Amino acid sequence: MADSLEIIICPACNKKMKKVFLPSKNINIDICIDGCGGIFLDNREFKRIDEQHEEIDEILALIENKTFAKVDESVARMCPSCCAVMVKNYSSINHEIQIDECYACGAKFLDNGELQKIRAEYLTENDRSADFTENLLRMLQQKTETK
Repeated sequence: MADSLEIIICPACNKKMKKVFLPSKNINIDICIDGCGGIFLDNREFKRIDEQHEEIDEILALIENKTFAKVDESVARMCPSCCAVMVKNYSSINHEIQIDECYACGAKFLDNGELQKIRAEYLTENDRSADFTENLLRMLQQKTETK
């Protein structure tokens, strides 16, 4: 789904989300400033801000030193773009950071703090992919050894 100026409702706490324009990316990001601090990203936005070198100063300035409401992460969330049920997935092969994804439109919802954790996990997408490949090869090797 493409950017729009339509105000969306946070899938975690049901508050209105604020549009934050990132001039370096020419995109709007939806952030739940008055609620849980979650970030909603449409299907093309996530890959533009998930690496450490990518500028997200506008996002960090808004959430810095703020206290956000706690949410029940076990409750199913509905995608604010297409109304499909979002699915819990891990952001990497490490299975440390769980995010909400919409299989219907490709959107992602990150709870407060998850973007920073994802950016700290790997320097680049190439590092993330290499770790996945390495782990997959290790699992295949283990499976072969047990036969």
